[in-house]
Amino acid sequence: MKKHIKKMYDVRQIHKEETVPWILRKHYAKRKPSISYSYGLYKYDCGDMILSGILTIGKPASPSLCDGVCGKENSHKVYELNRLCVNEGLPFNTLSYFVSTVLKSMQELIIVSYADTAYNHHGYIYQATNWIYTGKTKERTDIGKDDGSHSRHYEKGIDYSMHRKKRSSKHRYIYFTGTKTQKKKNKLLLKYKVHPYPKGDNTRYDSGGYIQVQGVMF
Repeated sequence: MKKHIKKMYDVRQIHKEETVPWILRKHYAKRKPSISYSYGLYKYDCGDMILSGILTIGKPASPSLCDGVCGKENSHKVYELNRLCVNEGLPFNTLSYFVSTVLKSMQELIIVSYADTAYNHHGYIYQATNWIYTGKTKERTDIGKDDGSHSRHYEKGIDYSMHRKKRSSKHRYIYFTGTKTQKKKNKLLLKYKVHPYPKGDNTRYDSGGYIQVQGVMF
């Protein structure tokens, strides 16, 4: 199956602005995060390569998270896989092929990602690509506003003090990239307790329809 998918799809780095329509129109959060690395899943189609999905990785907004994963001295290595969005109807295992290909291409990093319990997500894509599960975050409330942004996304001129928004519990996953030696070293520094993978019925949430994009000639 993987050989078949490789013949149909390719994974490439893309400019972060190419991810914006997917993030704002299709992803359920509808908010652009910090983006340091951006990747596209391309489908071969009659001589063109059609963008069929995006994945972004950026620096987490929380310094305490960066310090807490593997110690403050390794906080500069901590990034977050913060958006993963694809068109509907992709062949089975295409999503895991996309994620695993990106991870294999990365330099030495410690990557965190979350599955939101409010949307009945369990993180099965992270389980399929061998991430480490470190339990659920606690529910909390943040000062925020109606569009879902909160105290970590302050904008000048907006009074957030009168609004508080519930922040749902999320499943937290960790992945180590780089050479075998780098991954082994960093895994030994993990501060979080490792838990068995969570299971349950998953809900797929898609905010938009098919994203139409220009094909890339090759």
